[in-house]
Amino acid sequence: MISYLEGKLKRIYDDRITVLVGGIGYDVLVPSYVMSEIKKSHAQDSDISLFISFNQTERQPKPVIVGFKNDLDRQFFELFISVEDIGPAAAIKAIVMPIRDIARAIEEKDIRTLKLLKGIGDRKAQKIIATLKGKVAKYALIPEVAVPIETKEDFRKEVEYVLVNQLGHKTIEARKMIEEAIKRNPHISSSEELFEEVYRGENSDKRGIH
Repeated sequence: MISYLEGKLKRIYDDRITVLVGGIGYDVLVPSYVMSEIKKSHAQDSDISLFISFNQTERQPKPVIVGFKNDLDRQFFELFISVEDIGPAAAIKAIVMPIRDIARAIEEKDIRTLKLLKGIGDRKAQKIIATLKGKVAKYALIPEVAVPIETKEDFRKEVEYVLVNQLGHKTIEARKMIEEAIKRNPHISSSEELFEEVYRGENSDKRGIH
């Protein structure tokens, strides 16, 4: 089992990073708020250290490695995935705000705030409160830290980089694809959504749909 990794940051993807440790590259999934912090404070090939939640079950035999910048966040994550119907993959997507704020919402039975988490509706919010209330007070006391929010310009650059450097599109072509995607859907708020809209547009063009 892996509980901590320390190595070189080799690559940043949309939802994960690759950390090189002793000649081995580990793909580490990270929640969006952790990714924002990494993008702000780390350059490629810089040193990075992460506390790891290692998850592997009979139902999910492929290991899922999730990284956090501090051990309290890792501990909270492992409590969070103990809630029925919330596995590691769903939890990574759901945790879009600092752990401190989620813990406070649980302790205060604040369903409205919990529903701001991606994929969490009324029923799951109630399950989270029923399972974790009284267990997460210490996480609600984590000092508030300003977390940089990914701007539209940030994720446009990320998508352009992938289209050009990893997928082989020309820069002018990639920028046109991005512009058209944002025109079709101006409410795009992440690189993941932008990739999806770019793909949708390209697929429509191939089928002759306008």
